[in-house]
Amino acid sequence: MIIDAHVHLWESQNGIVHGKRVYGIGGGRSNFGGEIRQMLPPYMIDNRNTAEILISNMDYACVAGAVVTQEYIDGNQNEYLLKVKEKYHDRFKICSLYEEEGNLVTKGFDGVKICAGRLENKDLTKLSSVFERIEKENKFLSIDLADGDLQAASMREMIEQFPNLKVAIGHFGMVTTNNWKEQIRLARYKNVYIESGGITWMFHHEFYPYKGAIKAIKEAADICGMEKLMWGSDYPRTMTAITYKMSYDFILKSNELNEKEKKMFLGETAYRFYGFGNLPVFNPIKNMVE
Repeated sequence: MIIDAHVHLWESQNGIVHGKRVYGIGGGRSNFGGEIRQMLPPYMIDNRNTAEILISNMDYACVAGAVVTQEYIDGNQNEYLLKVKEKYHDRFKICSLYEEEGNLVTKGFDGVKICAGRLENKDLTKLSSVFERIEKENKFLSIDLADGDLQAASMREMIEQFPNLKVAIGHFGMVTTNNWKEQIRLARYKNVYIESGGITWMFHHEFYPYKGAIKAIKEAADICGMEKLMWGSDYPRTMTAITYKMSYDFILKSNELNEKEKKMFLGETAYRFYGFGNLPVFNPIKNMVE
């Protein structure tokens, strides 16, 4: 059983980065605050990053379920994700997007995403009412913290104030930045977990098979236990460099992790944390080069 704890979807990209617009221009490319970037694989020519394309990738790669998080650079996708959940409720858990200006929507969503590293005010204690609401409504919190330990102290304070809040810290604690392990140490708290969305991006400089990422996973496991770590792909942006299956098969092929650790990391922990139900079981299909 494989579950992806960090993916993105959008019907139309209309986001903001550093006060500048982010929007698709065709061919998988986007205007990223004035700079042209390859946001999607080039065969996604209409810049629609839909659930149907993701499910096709998931089925081929034998990924049973996925958690759809959000990012300010894509724009608020709440309306589209509710449609996705209605149509594919057995495959996805979805997050609403917290925005500093605007009302927090939680109805119909499984969790809430806070892009903490992009907040104007980085002090997370200022969001105590938001944390309280997420906890009371029994939603999970998906949160990407700023580089290193910048927000670790205020995040720890919120974790201690709301001990029943389920927290998934993204991007593997911004693993290639200084003091990243301070984010991992937060997972020593009972309800705090770490997901690896973007780890192939963080280790893009060394590329496949990402030996540095494997080393980081083992270091994190020494800090908080392998049972607190979950795989995430950061689809679709990472798919501009690798295939969807490559985003996890370097884990499967590693000799540094045992079978039990691989099963926990790739799906068993996420299944319990996010509360997935019945998921499809796949038989791998041989491709034309095998």
